[in-house]
Amino acid sequence: MIHLPALISDLALILGAAAVVTILFRWLKQPLVLGYIIAGFLVGPHFHLLPTIHEIENIQGWADIGVIFLLFGLGLEFSFKKLVKVGGTAAITAIIEVMATMAVGYGIGKLMGWSFMDCIFFGGILCIASTTIIIRAFGELGVKSQQFASVVLGVLIIEDLVAVLLMVLLSTVAVSQQFEGAEMIASILKLAFFLGLWFLSGIFFIPSLLKRLQTLMNDEMMLIFSLALCFGMVYLAAQAGFSSALGAFIMGSILAETLQGKKIESLLTPVKNLFGAIFFVSVGMMINPQMLVEYTGPIIAGVLVLLIGKPMFVTISAVISGQPLKTSIQSGMSLSQIGEFSFIIATLGLTLQVTSNFLYPIAVAISVITAFTTPYMIRLSERFYKGVQKILPENWKEKMVRYSAGAQAITSVSDWRLVLRSYITNIVVNSLVILGIILLSLEYLYPLFSNNHWGSAITIIISLLFMAPFLWGLTVKRTDREAHTRVWTENKFRGPMVMLEIVRMGLGILFIGILSDRLFTPVIAWIAAAVIIILLLVFSRRLQSYYFRIENRFLENLHENETMQKQPKPEHELAPWDAHFAQFEIEADSPAIGKTLEELQLREQFDINIAMIERGSRVITVPSRDERIFPGDLLSAIGTDEQLKAFRFFIEAQPFTRNKLQQKQDVVLKQLVIKKDSFLLGQNIRESGIRERAKGIVAGIERNGNRILNPPSSLVFEEDDIVWVVGNVKRLLVLANENRKHKTVAGDIK
Repeated sequence: MIHLPALISDLALILGAAAVVTILFRWLKQPLVLGYIIAGFLVGPHFHLLPTIHEIENIQGWADIGVIFLLFGLGLEFSFKKLVKVGGTAAITAIIEVMATMAVGYGIGKLMGWSFMDCIFFGGILCIASTTIIIRAFGELGVKSQQFASVVLGVLIIEDLVAVLLMVLLSTVAVSQQFEGAEMIASILKLAFFLGLWFLSGIFFIPSLLKRLQTLMNDEMMLIFSLALCFGMVYLAAQAGFSSALGAFIMGSILAETLQGKKIESLLTPVKNLFGAIFFVSVGMMINPQMLVEYTGPIIAGVLVLLIGKPMFVTISAVISGQPLKTSIQSGMSLSQIGEFSFIIATLGLTLQVTSNFLYPIAVAISVITAFTTPYMIRLSERFYKGVQKILPENWKEKMVRYSAGAQAITSVSDWRLVLRSYITNIVVNSLVILGIILLSLEYLYPLFSNNHWGSAITIIISLLFMAPFLWGLTVKRTDREAHTRVWTENKFRGPMVMLEIVRMGLGILFIGILSDRLFTPVIAWIAAAVIIILLLVFSRRLQSYYFRIENRFLENLHENETMQKQPKPEHELAPWDAHFAQFEIEADSPAIGKTLEELQLREQFDINIAMIERGSRVITVPSRDERIFPGDLLSAIGTDEQLKAFRFFIEAQPFTRNKLQQKQDVVLKQLVIKKDSFLLGQNIRESGIRERAKGIVAGIERNGNRILNPPSSLVFEEDDIVWVVGNVKRLLVLANENRKHKTVAGDIK
């Protein structure tokens, strides 16, 4: 009889159990993740009616690889540019609710008499929602086109990054066994430095490398190459003192910015599913029924935090960020579960041997329960909102509506803000690169020449050759010339601008001094710094040319997805009075085919507006009434949930919400306030020229507390009207600037 290694027989058992259970869960319309966990329990050491895994240690090694693949896949879906674009609503909501949920989780642990590490890890486990479960629930319930869905997706993006930060901070706390402020700040700064450096270098080198190798690579080679990059970054992260999962996440987010990002994601999916299944099965193997019975109290407490506390925290923070009450409640009740990142955080505690054995199965039990309740929470959210509306005082409701509207106004961005932003960006980016070169030189370059009499001189010459263009960019480069010139003419800003110039020049001298001081005596170091600054000024033109070549290459790589697609997308931002964007694909048998927008009378029938039509590679923004509808057209419509639902049934096409953060967004919905000096005062909508000026549509007007959604073109603007306009964001800024010249008050732009 041929001897079969235990690992192979264990894998056969794992995959067989997972296959059977997940088929059952798909039939029951439950998340597959739960199926994997149940399968793990069935073949684990605590269930004896079926064959049991022999070598749990080996399976745990495969599970660790599964964590790497899961984080790599999350990074491919993440993209740092998404983080920049999600806006203040998602950021404020996520940060407040994460801090509040973590604090409550920590407090529950203290009440239970747990150790400090158990308490802090329990708080971390409870504060991160499950992207997988939420996306699946949204799809099954058909709510992806509703307004709150875009808010939830934005919060999930922030939570992903918070989870990565938590992993680093919890690792730091685990080492010191206490919460020290200085050590926490040092860890955050270290993480920010390496994140920035890896991102900048990755975007500069990797897209260019992929473009050069594209003709040589087939799918197999692309997969192997991307996995090599992933595990290479895993190694670098470990060498820098971070977790392997962080390295995988970073590389995934870098590759997400490339043209091949979607291709890599699709190639990775089968591998990620395999190892991810093994990871979740290993999670289920940790379930001990006896321990769950013993810790029923903490499990119930954790479930109540997620079903009551977290929805309340999300609702409050979303209202604070400017969301309407309905959207806030629906968002809060959607984020009432934990999932993948919670398991990874629990695994981290066990790996570091700083948490008790009971914490992991408690996390699994809470996840299983809340995954089952998630669809019901989403379904009940609208009914719960109506109940809250009935008991809220009228003055509260009116104040909340006005606060929500005021949080989304338009304003022109001042020249000083533009200059300050460009200075800060320039200083941060160039400082990161220079510090990275210094660290690499001292760590790897200097040891190569340390035995040579001229080793220090050789090291500093080579280092400065690489640093020179970035030193020029830091100390000499003029940022945003037009805005800089306009600001300089105003005397009140000259002092701050001079200080900014002194700061960046001082930083350049400081960096040169740091490098020189490590290689020479202090006196020689500062003499060398002065000489180098003079050389930078002498060779300024050559360095300028080289620096802009580097900068242009970086920006080209960063924006290559947008450059190739060149398709403006409507921004699924908060709209007035629960109105928002949704997209509808026109099917071949739709009754709208062949008709013009005027013939369809969409505003009269459904009270909606069509802001954009995508037809193949052609994009028609703010289409005219004579524009006809053709099969395959993608319509971007604005209306309330009820209006869009009625429109969906009319055209017999299912709406779908593309990820708003993957592509360039030019069409937005924002507001203007009409004051007595406004040039719009007394004109009707047709005469105002808003369609021509802002390439836009007046979607709504609030007048004396009354709301007019999609008003007729004959309506005349009155003083103190709040006018909501759908249009090109740049042209809306021009419109706001014209209002400013007429002393019109305009709000904030996002």
